[in-house]
Amino acid sequence: MAKKPRQYSPELRAEVVKYVLDDEHTCAQAARSFNLVAETIRNWVNAEKEKRKGNTPEVRDAVDRAQLAELERKVKELEAENSFLKKAAAYFAKEQG
Repeated sequence: MAKKPRQYSPELRAEVVKYVLDDEHTCAQAARSFNLVAETIRNWVNAEKEKRKGNTPEVRDAVDRAQLAELERKVKELEAENSFLKKAAAYFAKEQG
């Protein structure tokens, strides 16, 4: 029968991550101090590093939405310019002919 993974409180996770990142201890030292598995701590620390870098799915989604809005604005602007140029070309073609 498979073991169910242990659930840790957010407070404990935050304390352990702070111990490793801010107090500059290793994951192995934190594992011994908090009686946890080093790999679990390493996963928490890596997740926090990604979060601090701003490389989380939420941040990437926000950046993608901003880029999409900018591209849509640019498309509208270019379509308006294109429409104007078509009208100007038709006007000058009519005058010459």
